[in-house]
Amino acid sequence: MMDGDAIARLRAMCGGPRDGALLRVSIANALLAHNETAAAISELRCALQFDADYSAAWKLLGKTLAECGESAGAMDAYRNGIAAANKRGDKQAYKEMAVFLKRLQKPPV
Repeated sequence: MMDGDAIARLRAMCGGPRDGALLRVSIANALLAHNETAAAISELRCALQFDADYSAAWKLLGKTLAECGESAGAMDAYRNGIAAANKRGDKQAYKEMAVFLKRLQKPPV
């Protein structure tokens, strides 16, 4: 688990030459480890502004939104992630997000 100092060090790189989708997903993961869900979602959305085809960011965004009970947002994230994974040929991410999407689309029993 990352401590607050590690998150601060990662955030210090924002706006610099190393800023990008990977940095923002790293920050989001660190925030999620501290249960800072809203901030993590914000960082994931920022990561996707850097690279809209970053399927790992879409997958984590979908998972996080689903865990927050935001099914519609999660399904949208998974659909975008599936399209991104398909575009990049990332078959594993494509399959995983398709399964997660199907689960969310099932009516509750």
